[in-house]
Amino acid sequence: MNYLARVYILPMARPVPGAWGATLANWTAHLRAAGHPSTTIRTRLDHLSRLARVSGVEDPWAITTNDLISWTGQQEWAAETRRSVRNSLLAFYRWGIIAGHLEHSPAEALPRVKASEPHPRPVPYGIYLEALAASDARTTLILRTAAEAGLRRTEISKIHERDLIPDLAGYSLNVHGKGGKQRIVPLNDSLARTIREACLAGRGFAFPGDRDGHLSAEYIGKLAARALPGDWTLHKLRHSFATDLLGLGTDLLTIQQLLGHASVATTQRYTLPPDHAKRAAVVALSERRIA
Repeated sequence: MNYLARVYILPMARPVPGAWGATLANWTAHLRAAGHPSTTIRTRLDHLSRLARVSGVEDPWAITTNDLISWTGQQEWAAETRRSVRNSLLAFYRWGIIAGHLEHSPAEALPRVKASEPHPRPVPYGIYLEALAASDARTTLILRTAAEAGLRRTEISKIHERDLIPDLAGYSLNVHGKGGKQRIVPLNDSLARTIREACLAGRGFAFPGDRDGHLSAEYIGKLAARALPGDWTLHKLRHSFATDLLGLGTDLLTIQQLLGHASVATTQRYTLPPDHAKRAAVVALSERRIA
């Protein structure tokens, strides 16, 4: 088995059967060549590896639409997971057509999955403060970077001193986002100072480790999960960041740019309007009409 297969397939619970292993290794090479982030590749491979183990079909190109519908239809998945799995199946079998393994994709007939209604869940401020108080310096900085700058775990893991940009108002951070996209996020003075100190101590990376010189995104997420109680996560702190900005009157376009979203529709899924916002808007409108 080649290097790609060892890296992405062997860590699973057990090897995938038949020809799936070599096929998924080749697909991995295709995804990497297309520039997909490692987190996306792992997710896609996890979905296809699960299918391989339960389908009973050793040849991935012998899978039928009925097989896919039967498998997905038996799962108790959230809507977003179901959408993600469908996208993985579409991507895999479309690649199969490009690679000449089959003429028609069995995944194209899978029913579309409606996106779930947005349910932003910002971490309550008291819980956030308790997590900070109970954490060491490294975990505290991880939590603060999500809550005060809106970074994802992958983006946090890659922070390097060269990404700190001095400007007239202080410092901004060049964030390495999803799909290789970069964005500039202004930092408050306290967070900028702490990141600079961490980069200096880490000789470049704010969170030094074994993944190309820095901690892995997965480990960043684990450190945050240990600090936050219940089902609160580092990602929910991005919800807090977006919701706090909305509460300050920041427009959605600006919040979208700070979060690195491709569309405002995605940003709306992160923002929970303040309880008083609807009433205040109606009152303001009526006062304007009276005037």
